[in-house]
Amino acid sequence: MDSSMLHKRRLGRTEVQVTALGLGGAHLGRTADGFRDELAVATVHRALELGINLVDTSPMYGDSERRVGLALAEWYRRGGRREDIILSTKSGHDDKGNKDFSADGTRRSVERSLRRLRTDYIDILLVHDPDDLESVFQRGGALEALQQLKDEGVIRAIGLGARPHEFHRRCIASGAFDVVLTFCDYNLLDQSAAAGVLEPAVAQDVGVLNGAAIMLGLLGGEDPRVVAPRLGAFATRQRVERATQLWEWARDSGISLLALNLQFCLREPRIAATLVGARNPAEVQADVQAVNDQLPQATWEQLRARFGLG
Repeated sequence: MDSSMLHKRRLGRTEVQVTALGLGGAHLGRTADGFRDELAVATVHRALELGINLVDTSPMYGDSERRVGLALAEWYRRGGRREDIILSTKSGHDDKGNKDFSADGTRRSVERSLRRLRTDYIDILLVHDPDDLESVFQRGGALEALQQLKDEGVIRAIGLGARPHEFHRRCIASGAFDVVLTFCDYNLLDQSAAAGVLEPAVAQDVGVLNGAAIMLGLLGGEDPRVVAPRLGAFATRQRVERATQLWEWARDSGISLLALNLQFCLREPRIAATLVGARNPAEVQADVQAVNDQLPQATWEQLRARFGLG
């Protein structure tokens, strides 16, 4: 497998070429004491320097959009080009954080995102975590506005970022969605997206983004039993036990669980890009190194024999 960070994949019928790893913006600049703008900027810059061309953010990620905008403005001053970056953000909430999937609310959300990101167009606009799809599809709903914005050239692709697979399948089947972002469901712990999302997406040539693949740190390379107390209810006994088995096997095999997990994701050709939510430049560097680590073919054969994966 070509796991070079320069290797790009086609994002469904959009024909956009995205790197196999994308940078997720939920944790940019996070420290033990809060968030730091300069750290977020350095993180985005390091990702771009390493060849990542996809940056995903959201108004619901606190100040993430503004920090991405700061980073990109400085990147352009250094000679970087907007057309070389695939910028993804989301809509579905008003400026107070309340859910709003109306057409008018969606337009306002996109306008705010354009200002924060310091751009005049957004490559991928994802409807973010709706409770149901009626408010998205109905007359005067989010999809109506997104289609108009796409016609106007303000956005390049319409997508859904959500957890329920039935939501993805309905959006895919509608023919109106170009991209779906699914999360926590394609990695070494959970592959339910394979049947629930990837199969219908490929059938309709819809691009797929894979979020939260490190499972909030359970598959990041640290002992999952140390990570688990920081994750609350997400760290179920079943997840922690399975992650620990994988971690111990990787340790005893002399390989990185982070590398094993990220490369497992990249081995799935139906996924255009897997997003990594780095907090700082060192984490971006570690993710890229993990992707480029050479794992012997025997590793995948042993993973299949031991865990039924690979």
